[in-house]
Amino acid sequence: MTSTLLAAFIVVALPGCKFVKTPTAEEKAAAAAKNAFDPTAKVDAIWQPQVVPYFEKRAGDLKDVVQLAGSSPDQAGAKYGNPRKQSSSPWTYAAKFTGKVIAADTASRAGTLDVDTDGDGKADAKVQIGPALRGTALRDTLDFVNFNEFKNQIEWAQFGKAFNEKANTVFLASVPRDGLIGKPVTVIGAFPLPSGGQLPLVTPSELKVGS
Repeated sequence: MTSTLLAAFIVVALPGCKFVKTPTAEEKAAAAAKNAFDPTAKVDAIWQPQVVPYFEKRAGDLKDVVQLAGSSPDQAGAKYGNPRKQSSSPWTYAAKFTGKVIAADTASRAGTLDVDTDGDGKADAKVQIGPALRGTALRDTLDFVNFNEFKNQIEWAQFGKAFNEKANTVFLASVPRDGLIGKPVTVIGAFPLPSGGQLPLVTPSELKVGS
């Protein structure tokens, strides 16, 4: 092919070419941020329409849940927990109760309330009030979320932590830190199967402190 013909071929071919712009570093970062996993937004979207009603419906009276969990953890899980959980995961249970605060640990960031639910002067549950909440009981008790829907274990863990942060934001941050002993409380929440002799460690989905 002569140089004249080659030049003519290039001129003819150019209109059909499509040049793709190389994204800048800023554009790549913006795209990555847009597609990034956002556990807080995911929990925000389901908290009021799904999570709160789920616990209100699923929760059993604490005494009944603890009694059944002690004799048959699987049966209790099927009734008060998430029967679709991974087989290797421990059971968590949804429970509700009212009672009186008989002890309060508010000096620690992992604050708790010991609650007597039957009036015998002894604690029947330990309720987490944060701001640091241990475990992922709220996430783990839901039957409409699934580990397989997440990219990896890191996202799953972040999702679980986001439930605790949501509880802090919605109501736990407003729980007083003084004068709690003797106050009545109403709680709905979840707890993992406790070890022998241990109180249920309840992460609340709702908590109200009376006067």
